[in-house]
Amino acid sequence: MIKSMTGFGRSEHSDGKRSVTVEMKSVNHRYCDITVKMPRRYAFAEERVKGIIKEAVKRGKVDVSVTVENLTDGDMKILLHQELARQYYERLTQLKEAFSLQGELTLSLLASMPDVVKAMPDVEDEEEILRLLSVAVEEAVKELDGMRRTEGEKLAADILKRGELLKGYVEQVEALSPQIVQAYQQKLSDRIRELTGNSGELPEERILVEAAIFADKSNVTEELVRLDSHISQLRQIIENAREPEGKKLDFIVQEMNREANTTGSKSADISITNIVVEMKSEIEKIREQVQNIE
Repeated sequence: MIKSMTGFGRSEHSDGKRSVTVEMKSVNHRYCDITVKMPRRYAFAEERVKGIIKEAVKRGKVDVSVTVENLTDGDMKILLHQELARQYYERLTQLKEAFSLQGELTLSLLASMPDVVKAMPDVEDEEEILRLLSVAVEEAVKELDGMRRTEGEKLAADILKRGELLKGYVEQVEALSPQIVQAYQQKLSDRIRELTGNSGELPEERILVEAAIFADKSNVTEELVRLDSHISQLRQIIENAREPEGKKLDFIVQEMNREANTTGSKSADISITNIVVEMKSEIEKIREQVQNIE
C-alpha cells in the first residue's frame, strides 16, 4: 500500500501513577529521521520509542514530543548535594572576609543555592516506565500510520489519474507522427513548385530522400515506447506496493521527464509541441505527488 510521509498522531495513557502524552508529526524526508523530545530523566527510553516508530515509518522526518505528568508523592525524592554546599560555604566565607561584609551564612541561604537541594522524580523502576511509554507511543504511531495510509490512497489515485492522461497524450503523438512526415513531404513539393513556377518536373526522388531524412530526425517512436512503458510501471508499482516505493517512483518520474523532453526537442510540429507541453505539466504534477510518498 502506498503511504504518504505526512501525518499526525497523538495519544494519552495513564497507569494511575503517571499520565503520559505522546504527540508526533511526520513530513517529507529522504531517509527515516526521528527526533524525540522528552524529559531528561526518561532519556533511557528514547531508543525504545524510536524502535517502535521505525516499525511503521520507513521514510520521513518524525518529530516526537513526550510529556509525563501527575506524578504521585511516592515518585519524588529529595537530593542533597553536601559537597556542593561545602564549596558554596567556603567561597561565600572568602567573599565575606575579602570585603569585610556583615551577616551570617545561614542554612536557608545555603539551601537556596542552585542544585544544593533538589526534588527529583524517582524513576528507579525503568521497566514500568518503559511499558507505560511503549503503550502510549504505539497508540500514537497507529494514529500516525492511519493518517499516512489515508493520505497515501489519495496520492495514489491522483497519480494513476494523471498517468492515464499521459497515456492519452502518448497516443495522440503516435497518431500525429506519420501525418507530420506526409505534411512535410507535401509542403516540400509545394515549395518547389512555387520556386520553379511549374516549369519542370518535380524531383520526386529528392523529395522522398528529404522526407526520409526529416522522418528519421523527428522519429520519436523509441521515446514514446519508453514513456508508455514507464507509465505502465508507475501503475504497476502503485497497485502492487508492498513496501515503501517512493524512491523507485521518483526515479521513474525522472525517466518519464527525460523521454518527454527528448520528444519535444525532436518535434518540428507545433501540434506535437503543444501536446509535449501538456505531458510535461502532468509529469511535474506527478513528481510533486511522488515527493510525498514514503
